[in-house]
Amino acid sequence: MNEIQIKQAKKQADKKAIKFVIALFVLYILFSQGNLFMNSVMNEGARFYNAYFAQHLNYIQGLKTALIVPAVWIIKAFGFYAIYNDSDVMVVAGPYLRINYSCLGLGVMSFLAAFVLAFPAPWKSTLKMLAIGLVTIYILNICRIAGLGVLLGFFESQRQNFTYHHEIFNVIVYICIFVMLYLWIKKNTKGKGNIEAVAVEEPTQD
Repeated sequence: MNEIQIKQAKKQADKKAIKFVIALFVLYILFSQGNLFMNSVMNEGARFYNAYFAQHLNYIQGLKTALIVPAVWIIKAFGFYAIYNDSDVMVVAGPYLRINYSCLGLGVMSFLAAFVLAFPAPWKSTLKMLAIGLVTIYILNICRIAGLGVLLGFFESQRQNFTYHHEIFNVIVYICIFVMLYLWIKKNTKGKGNIEAVAVEEPTQD
């Protein structure tokens, strides 16, 4: 590979990197702000509330329910009695948990979706990683809610020590997601550099 080809390869790599960063930024803003907007659309009394969307297309409430129900199953499996509604879980002789928008993990889901869709990888691999990542975040969130219900039920005197559970959860989730993304990127970039080098250096026939 001569100097001109090296410069061309570097320039092409720089363009791909810039394109990835721009796509990541645009998609993240689109997903995260879109979810915030839809939260306003679906909450009665909010600025952009729309009764039709709130009644028929309320995926945010659907996600809440999908988190609360299995979390309550787990709490009950530990011997506690828990009752719940659309947004709250009350553990008898235990804590009262309010599941609001910030508890849904939509921020980290937005980042994951933006990163995976922006990264140049085959669509099959992209969709697989997206599904695995979102399911992982969902399961971790269920475990967090159930864990709070159980731990605060067993250790009532230590409830003040669980004040920063949102921050701890975000750190754990981001660590898991970054490890998964690292392994995924490594798998999707393995061998590409060698293939390109061979293609460039292949001699031409006289």
